[in-house]
Amino acid sequence: MKEQIGTKQAPLALKTPPLSSEYTMHTDVKDGKEVLVCTVGKTVLLYDYRCLDDLYAMLKQHGDWMELGSADEQKPAKEGTVEAWGRSPENPVGGWYGLKKGLRGRFGMYIPPLMEAMGLAEVTHEAKGNKMRAK
Repeated sequence: MKEQIGTKQAPLALKTPPLSSEYTMHTDVKDGKEVLVCTVGKTVLLYDYRCLDDLYAMLKQHGDWMELGSADEQKPAKEGTVEAWGRSPENPVGGWYGLKKGLRGRFGMYIPPLMEAMGLAEVTHEAKGNKMRAK
C-alpha cells in the first residue's frame, strides 16, 4: 500500500475533493513514527499514517456516505463529518491525526483523495459539501 503513496523523491500528485487545488503526498518517518507528508504549495502538513486504516474501518462500519467537513485546526469541525472524526477523542488515537501543531486540521480535505487514489474509498467532487464512503 505504501508504494502507492509515493516517496519524498517521487510524491503522489493529488487534487482536493472540489478538484480546485493540487497537492502531493508521500510517506516518511518522523520521530520513529510513520507519517503521511502532505505538501500544499509551501505548507507541509503531517498526518499519522495509521489514519488510513482507522478511517477505512470507521467508514466501513458507518456503511454510507459521510460528509468531509474540512476545517482548519482553529475552527470547529461540523459534527458527524470526517474532519470531526479525525480530531475526536473517540477515534482510535484519542484525538488529532494531524501531527503539526497549528496545522493539524484539513484532515477531511487531504486524506480522502489519497484514499480514493489507493482504491479504498469513493469521494464526490462537487464545489462544496463533498462526501466519501469506503469501497
